[in-house]
Amino acid sequence: MRDWLIGLAVATTCLVASWALLVLLARRLPPGILRDLAAFVPDCLTAVRRLRADPRVPRRAKVAVLLAGLWLASPIDLIPEFLPVIGPLDDIVVVALALRYAGRQVPREVLLAAWPGEPRLLLRLLGPAAAPPV
Repeated sequence: MRDWLIGLAVATTCLVASWALLVLLARRLPPGILRDLAAFVPDCLTAVRRLRADPRVPRRAKVAVLLAGLWLASPIDLIPEFLPVIGPLDDIVVVALALRYAGRQVPREVLLAAWPGEPRLLLRLLGPAAAPPV
């Protein structure tokens, strides 16, 4: 049991250290694609927190966004986090799908207000706006 707890503590420490590194890179890198990529996961967590608290977001979208946030926070992944570059890929895909789902149910202004990062990244992720019904 002791070995299992030590392993869990080491895994948790590695996960927190990788998140801290992403936050540090997001603040220190010059503007560009690398900075945007490093800031994506922290921006997603902030957006999840803000959308969950917003009364304009329907319950279904809140559930999808909350599940994506839990997936991001979970140490269990399809692709292990310790693999450079591709480690956070499954997290990014899950969050992207959840945000696209929420984007169909929530006005874009609400999503853009909740997104702390570069708005062009979120707009690109959401795709073109749907035409209003005639």
